[in-house]
Amino acid sequence: MSPALRPQGRSVNGGDPQAEERPPAGARHVAIIMDGNGRWAKKRALPRSLGHRAGVNALKRTVEGAAELGLEWMTVFGFSTENWSRPATEIAELMSLLKNYVRSDLARLEAEGARIRVIGRRSDLSPDVLEVIEHAEERTRNNDRFHLQVAFNYGGRADIAEAAGRYAAAIASGAVAPDEVGERAFGRFLSTAEGPPLDLIIRTSGERRLSNFLLWEAAYAELVFQDVLWPDYGPEHLKAALEEFESRERRYGGAEVDDVLAAG
Repeated sequence: MSPALRPQGRSVNGGDPQAEERPPAGARHVAIIMDGNGRWAKKRALPRSLGHRAGVNALKRTVEGAAELGLEWMTVFGFSTENWSRPATEIAELMSLLKNYVRSDLARLEAEGARIRVIGRRSDLSPDVLEVIEHAEERTRNNDRFHLQVAFNYGGRADIAEAAGRYAAAIASGAVAPDEVGERAFGRFLSTAEGPPLDLIIRTSGERRLSNFLLWEAAYAELVFQDVLWPDYGPEHLKAALEEFESRERRYGGAEVDDVLAAG
């Protein structure tokens, strides 16, 4: 990673997509749905496990490229709450790949100032996976040059539902005052609350859906769908997505309202 990363110039907004302080022209927080490992392997008559392993190499390339491109935050979709329906051997492979990725890259990420966070339900994860996650988070907790957030055993609906439970308990206990009730207060209870607003969601492999990923956070994010299978992905594809993002006009609903009023 390049040491010349963008400074942390703004405070985060607790997950509120309509905060008064808008993102800069360039994307600050990008999320990626890493799709296409299985199809990549099938095209080559290889086991799906080799597709997943190639996908880990793509993640390494892309994370390094993200920092060099000036991104501060990246959230990647590693394993969804729905993925438990896959064959047991494939689930075991995915769990193993998470552990191997962290173990092989943790020292480098730590040295380059990256902070690792894992979001999602931890109650279903085995002790050895939890140990690796907690170790990586603890070792990098004071880093702030680049934030890598891995959504693992994560689902957008589940995260909103669990945040609603914590929010209701906080209101009942008096931790949230009645005059604080609203989107901004609720956003603080999401697993993504530490991060800045989400600017861009990228999905690879040509599929065009969110698949239960960052549903609350996606409210005003731009969407870019790329026809490249994830194992073939790299910094050049990320750069192309960022260039498309920068060519768009982000209105946050305001301009459309003005257009309607003007037309009337």
